[in-house]
Amino acid sequence: MLENLSEKEQLILESLKTVIDPEVEINIVYLGLIYEITHNEENFQTDMIATLSARGCPVGDTILNHIKIAAEAAIPGSFANVELVWEPQWTPEMITPEGKAALNM
Repeated sequence: MLENLSEKEQLILESLKTVIDPEVEINIVYLGLIYEITHNEENFQTDMIATLSARGCPVGDTILNHIKIAAEAAIPGSFANVELVWEPQWTPEMITPEGKAALNM
């Protein structure tokens, strides 16, 4: 789902790699928790679709807040929205090759 990203969307994606899931100590991009990034140059708004590894994640709100902060930091003056979804449901198969290497999978 993170294909054909614009230059600005790539910057946002790189910034999101600074957001770490504290339970597994890996960034949310490598975990496959970011499903979509769309940046609108006209209104400087970024919309993202993300999930969490579990519905009852005790730090879910914190992770979502950090996603918003990281996206806005990537493009100063922009505004970011994060939509939390549960479909498709996250599974370990969504972990990127980089994430699997970091987790010794």
